Amino acid sequence: MKTKNREQSLSDSRELDGSYDQLTGNTPTIKSKKTIKQRFLKLLPCCTPSVALLPPASTDLGISNSPLCPTDSVEDDFELSTVCHRPEGLDKLQEQTKFNKKELQVLYRGFKNECPSGVVNEESFKTIYSTFFPQGDSGAYAHFLFEAFDTNKNGSVSFEDFVFGLSIILRGTINDRLNWAFNLYDLNKDGCITKEEMMDIMKSIYDMMGKYTYPCMQDEAPREHVESFFQKMDRNNDGVVTIDEFIESCQKDENIMQSMQLFDNVI
Repeated sequence: MKTKNREQSLSDSRELDGSYDQLTGNTPTIKSKKTIKQRFLKLLPCCTPSVALLPPASTDLGISNSPLCPTDSVEDDFELSTVCHRPEGLDKLQEQTKFNKKELQVLYRGFKNECPSGVVNEESFKTIYSTFFPQGDSGAYAHFLFEAFDTNKNGSVSFEDFVFGLSIILRGTINDRLNWAFNLYDLNKDGCITKEEMMDIMKSIYDMMGKYTYPCMQDEAPREHVESFFQKMDRNNDGVVTIDEFIESCQKDENIMQSMQLFDNVI
């Protein structure tokens, strides 16, 4: 029985990363020549302050020319299986997201490359994210982003957590994407965005971009951006932005709607 469970666990993992042939049940003998997105978080750097109403968008997909990692031995895989998180089966993930089999395999390879254990905690998430913004401090923004992906609030992000969020950002409807962005900015999850919350978000973005940007950003820039945000979004002037105000305002903003199209062909 243990042998059967071990083989099934290995099969599910290899099916996801493409190192298992579903038709023959064998490990492919020829490595794929196609490149993979090794650093999965580069899909989600951040939005610039000019379009900070949107979920984090990618301007550089970080496609790597590194070959696929060779398949581990059965013994090594079994040893890892005792401590690693094994993702859901491929068919189930296809049903639950808007990615096809090949896209899921590409994403899984990149995720597994950065997170061999199958999950990433907040500190590791911050470390990975900081490599994309060496000129600034990305810690605060990475924290907010981690919170948005950690939907179970268990202090870790699994491949399922990651791919569910990515499916919304890249393949969801306009409303899906705007709801995800609103949830990111609603830090205490009480259903509205306050000026204090938006200030925290803006400061984190400016800190991440660093002081040596061109044109140089002034210290008052985050506060000015928050005021502009509320002038546009807070329709009834009650000092908070609700989800309805947020979505309605975004849908009426031509620049925001055009920016949303950047997500359509990311992968």
